Amino acid sequence: MMDLPPLALYIHVPWCVRKCPYCDFNSHGVGRDTELPETRYIDALLADLDQDHHAVQGREIVSIFIGGGTPSLLSASAYQRLLDGLRQRLIFARDIEITLEANPGTVEQTRFEGYRRSGINRLSIGVQSFAAGQLEALGRIHSGGEAKRAVRSAREAGFDNVNLDLMHGLPGQTLAAALGDIEQALALEPTHLSWYQLTLEPNTEFFSHPPPLPDEERLWDIQDAGHDLLESADFSRYEISAYARPGRQAHHNLNYWRFGDYLGIGAGAHGKLSSIDPAGRWRIERRWKTRQPEAYLRRMNDPRGFVAGGQTVERRALPLEFLMNALRLTDGVDVEDWENHTGQPLSELTPRLEAARRQGLLTTSPSRLQATPQGLLFLNDLLALFDEEA
Repeated sequence: MMDLPPLALYIHVPWCVRKCPYCDFNSHGVGRDTELPETRYIDALLADLDQDHHAVQGREIVSIFIGGGTPSLLSASAYQRLLDGLRQRLIFARDIEITLEANPGTVEQTRFEGYRRSGINRLSIGVQSFAAGQLEALGRIHSGGEAKRAVRSAREAGFDNVNLDLMHGLPGQTLAAALGDIEQALALEPTHLSWYQLTLEPNTEFFSHPPPLPDEERLWDIQDAGHDLLESADFSRYEISAYARPGRQAHHNLNYWRFGDYLGIGAGAHGKLSSIDPAGRWRIERRWKTRQPEAYLRRMNDPRGFVAGGQTVERRALPLEFLMNALRLTDGVDVEDWENHTGQPLSELTPRLEAARRQGLLTTSPSRLQATPQGLLFLNDLLALFDEEA
């Protein structure tokens, strides 16, 4: 019988100071002075995990990612209690990566130091841009100077693994401005850069009232020049929008892209869980938790628990589910990962794999599922070949 995929843990903190106009995550603006229900929320997170614990099935946790919202609104003592509770319930991998998302303007030196003492060993700082006009257009609450101070404070607090989130294709952004953001980020010596294009997502203010964005030609110029600048600074692209120093790829995101499992706890958190029944039948389920923070907290004493819904991934949907993650990786994945993470034989994909190779979108390697440079550029076209609904 095949082993289950590696298991990670995602923890969602739903509050932020102010919701950004491009954000489609489950985030709820509360202003700067609102006292958050930290104690109740940590209690709820641990109770949520207790209800999901059966899905662990003896696996160790390879990574933890605390996202939001703005997780850095919670105190270091809250995370100390949370991580202590997690250690009592779970087996942590020896080299576990524990990431906290932090936004400049919501943290100071002493809080970073407390986060580090609690066991958090990686920060992901939401810079997005260093330009005042762009930050204002994006609805960010920090300045470029505050972003730089936050990164330096993180370093001084002992964090040697720091990701910076940067966006490009911003309203009215020029090539020079986009490259200027990258240059300022590189000067801060992060270990990882998530450099992604602004997209207008449904149910956001930007979707309802689109800002003037760069045209397609300028976007191509920004992407090409930005990629070259990052590569020249020894940042290797390992996923469509992720660049890392050698050995500093994000463990948690790699687990997502390789179709690993992950528990999701917290308001609106999503999880993906695999199981194998006694007859050897493989089952993959996606589930999600109650979204509204107060409703989530009330589920503590509700016999229904925290789960708001779930869906079993149908066999015919597995190729697209797997490949829409795996093919984002520039190196792709071993063909064995398909069978190990889906329980299905690769032979079922042969006609579609051959079609993708004929179109020059997939490499001809017999041992890897890997997009060609052309396939990465036109990933949606490549994935359409595996979409049963297309």
